[in-house]
Amino acid sequence: MSASSQFYAATLLVYLFVYIIAATGLNLQFGVTGIFNFAFIVFQAAGAYCTAVVTLGPSASTGGFQHYILGLSLPFPIPLLLSAVVSGLLGFGVGMLTVRRLRADYLAIVLLVVSLIATQVATNQVGIFNGAQGLSLIPQPFASVTSSATVYDWIYAGIAGVIALLVWLGVRLLIDSPLGRTLRAIRENEVATASLGKNVIRLRLLVFTMGGAIAGISGSVFVQFLRVWAPSTWYYPETFVLFTAVVVGGMGSKWGPVIGALLIPVGLGEGSRYLPQIGGPTLMPSLQWIALGLVLLIFLWFWPGGVFPERRRVFPGALVDDTGPMT
Repeated sequence: MSASSQFYAATLLVYLFVYIIAATGLNLQFGVTGIFNFAFIVFQAAGAYCTAVVTLGPSASTGGFQHYILGLSLPFPIPLLLSAVVSGLLGFGVGMLTVRRLRADYLAIVLLVVSLIATQVATNQVGIFNGAQGLSLIPQPFASVTSSATVYDWIYAGIAGVIALLVWLGVRLLIDSPLGRTLRAIRENEVATASLGKNVIRLRLLVFTMGGAIAGISGSVFVQFLRVWAPSTWYYPETFVLFTAVVVGGMGSKWGPVIGALLIPVGLGEGSRYLPQIGGPTLMPSLQWIALGLVLLIFLWFWPGGVFPERRRVFPGALVDDTGPMT
């Protein structure tokens, strides 16, 4: 295999693992608990920016052409953990203002507005994350291990795969736990769940925080591979790519995020690159978004359970005593 083919294959793997991490976090919020987080990409961006500013070092060391806060030089995996904490705290703060007070439909609208506001702030406040130009030259972990870029790409793909596996296993254990059953009950009927003595608001806030932390992890893994991050990287439509992946893979199912990430961002996104070029240079990207919307509509209409539907748990009914009433 040529060096260019190996680079392409390793890059696809990294993208796949990043999308698996992100889709797993969104599936926990949307698929399992029923929270419409249309600002999910904001928490991924928060993790990416956090990793960038704690690894780049002082802005003077990058030539002075970019300006940002902090400017630390922390080794791996500290930036990854900090990104999870920062995005989780951001999720908690946003959740306190939204999840506690708004029902699902209003929550979706407000979070979409939050996504738009966050993009505008990051774009126009140059001193925070270098404005619209974004951050570049972000250091990669373990870059000194090898001088071969091809070998390093495979090493990083392995690191991303391990992180994705750990996140997926952690969420899977949560889904199979009594807490996971309570979260599915919240998704199905909040009022009935609350009547059983469960604190619905607190649990939704917990899931919002955990999903934000997972999004931050995906952003951290992504930015240290790309080595650049800018507001144009995380426009709000990117969230709908993840929503489509969750729906197509199977909302609430364990394997749904894996299947969805493989089929939508990687399969549909990369597969469209091999189509013959037609029309102007902007036509094909537009057709990709149209195809994404059509796939989402088709699955919501004909296969709402997705490729790998959530397994419905059936509990045996109570035994009936047919010996007659007690006297």
